[in-house]
Amino acid sequence: MAATPEVSPTAAGRIATQVASPVATARASFADTLAVYLKRRVLIILFLGFSSGLPLALSGSTLLVWMTEAGVNLGTIGLFALVGTPYTIKFLWAPLIDALDVPLLSRQFGRRRGWLLLSQLLLILAIVFLGACDPAVSPFIVAVGALLVATASATQDIIVDAFRVESLDESEQAAGMASYVAAYRVGMLASTAGALFLVSGFQTLGLDHHAAWRAGYFAMAALVLVGIATTLAAAEPEKSAAANEVHARESGLQRVAEAAVGAFAEFLRRDLAFVALAFVILFKFTDALSGAMTAPFVIDLGFSRNEYATIIKGVGLAATLLGGFAGGFLARAFSLPASLVIGGIVQSLANLGFSWQAVLGHNAVWLTFAIIAENFTSAVATVIFVAYLSALCRNPLYTATQYALLTALAAVGRTYLSSGAGYIAAALGWAGFFAICAVAGLPALGLLAWLHHRGHFEGLSPAEK
Repeated sequence: MAATPEVSPTAAGRIATQVASPVATARASFADTLAVYLKRRVLIILFLGFSSGLPLALSGSTLLVWMTEAGVNLGTIGLFALVGTPYTIKFLWAPLIDALDVPLLSRQFGRRRGWLLLSQLLLILAIVFLGACDPAVSPFIVAVGALLVATASATQDIIVDAFRVESLDESEQAAGMASYVAAYRVGMLASTAGALFLVSGFQTLGLDHHAAWRAGYFAMAALVLVGIATTLAAAEPEKSAAANEVHARESGLQRVAEAAVGAFAEFLRRDLAFVALAFVILFKFTDALSGAMTAPFVIDLGFSRNEYATIIKGVGLAATLLGGFAGGFLARAFSLPASLVIGGIVQSLANLGFSWQAVLGHNAVWLTFAIIAENFTSAVATVIFVAYLSALCRNPLYTATQYALLTALAAVGRTYLSSGAGYIAAALGWAGFFAICAVAGLPALGLLAWLHHRGHFEGLSPAEK
């Protein structure tokens, strides 16, 4: 029998090191990925996300509850959907934010932080004004207040998006967006469930109906101080220096015109610009198409509104938050095009869970699983997609304008392309409809492959991982 070869201590150590190396590398990689969420710049974006999410419901769902309780007729309440218009047309005044400085504030705090402070101060005043109104006395004045809140909130969103893109490194963008999405949801929760609980609490303390609602809105206005404190603690993005040089040698009117026209021209001069814009429109189409009919589908199967709301607000919210952070991990572990492929595939496949739900019928366990899968994968894809949109905004002179335009284009699928979802569902049935929703993700994946093949992603993301 052949003798067993001897292994020297040095060789044994080398073998042990080689075996342990992948494990140690994996642990180090995970630790590095986790550590990015604790970086100061990412934490700043997290708290700004809370400030952005807070006002949305105050001019929307929470306000509608107040108006319903005040006895406002349903026709008038329905018209209040129009106060959300500033969120869809915010790109119209984004060039002003890119091109102009805020007197005193920009000189003291910097270009982006000056605008942030102005928007947050205006937001506090608008929320206080809205809270002081009485829907039972003058719905029109309430509408004016709600429009002011929505406009100040949309303006804050423009600036926070630009601030995030300019202040974070490419390797931090996905983590920053994941933190932003999570905090945004918490902010929305504070101004919906949190505000309603506060109003009930104030009534328990003896305040009448209107006084309780007024106090609730004043408390929400006070929460905007979280955003102000964050802005004061933040540092102005280094990229503002390049814009400051331009601002020093050009007039305000000239800068506004250049921002409005230059943002379009600079982007359209890039190679494959129109293909990239088509990809922006189509990437979330699979999600938008199914989302347009998810609620009617669930109700049609016999689930109650309370059952649906419980699943959506409970496990659905948790899945969204986890999916956001998972998207951040993916974006750091893989290159940008690879991350987009993963996000695009999983958000498409999640629709098949609803197809199987249509076969099963009223099954709460499977609905819970389908909602978890849809919310989780949608959040994963959203975080990676926003990292891509952020990478497209490379010129600090036009960051706010270009990002506002790209997000407006991304909303085309949700607003217009998915408008025929009901007709498709009626023609094919629920199982077939959600199968079509899964297939609707293929055009975006095809464009993604073409963009990658043509070198579109070179220079957009950090070195290949």
